[in-house]
Amino acid sequence: MMIEKSGSIRLKDIPIPSGATPEQRELAQGMVRVNHLYRSALKVAVTQMEILDEEFASLYDHSPIHHIEYRIKTLESISDKLRRRGYDVTIDNIYAYIQDVAGIRVICNYLDDIYYLRSLLTRSESFKVLREVDYIQQPKESGYRSLHLIIDVPIVISEGTLHLPVEIQLRTIAMDMWASLEHELRYKSDRNFSDSDAARLRLCSEAISEIDREMQDIYQGKEPGYHE
Repeated sequence: MMIEKSGSIRLKDIPIPSGATPEQRELAQGMVRVNHLYRSALKVAVTQMEILDEEFASLYDHSPIHHIEYRIKTLESISDKLRRRGYDVTIDNIYAYIQDVAGIRVICNYLDDIYYLRSLLTRSESFKVLREVDYIQQPKESGYRSLHLIIDVPIVISEGTLHLPVEIQLRTIAMDMWASLEHELRYKSDRNFSDSDAARLRLCSEAISEIDREMQDIYQGKEPGYHE
């Protein structure tokens, strides 16, 4: 199942103030092209994920991917990230300093599915891994767990072949549940988020990690206490 988080951007979707300078208008037009190119890279990467999932399902009667979510970063988010890093909001700086304009979140059934997909992506001749951070083996202080990859995706356009980075996050259903609720509790709810809350969420993350391992063992037919 594919879930798209944002739609395409057209020039009329970008607010251009009255009396805008030629530079501002050029930036708006450039943003539309940025969106189109990264959306194209996203389609290539998502399609490859679908192909791998279908192949694995046909050969082994098991689909490693539960579902995929993907999105293009909003213009506001891109601009905010550039400013936080001390860069001007320009088209050149987007290409140079933002590697997660296009993002894919792959929700897997089991832990092994994550590393199986990673192995396929990292040895693919089509994609080059630019960066990898394993928050499953080394969770963040908050308890967040996921495997992050930045891959170089080639796309064919009228001018030739262009290479763009796409961020891929791979996590289990349980990890995704924790991350979604942690974000809701920490940033979206009206309650005050305390140090005690943070500690309890870390405990939840550890419990979910144990559940992931146990579910993997059940799937593989291993006896209880295999990891002890």
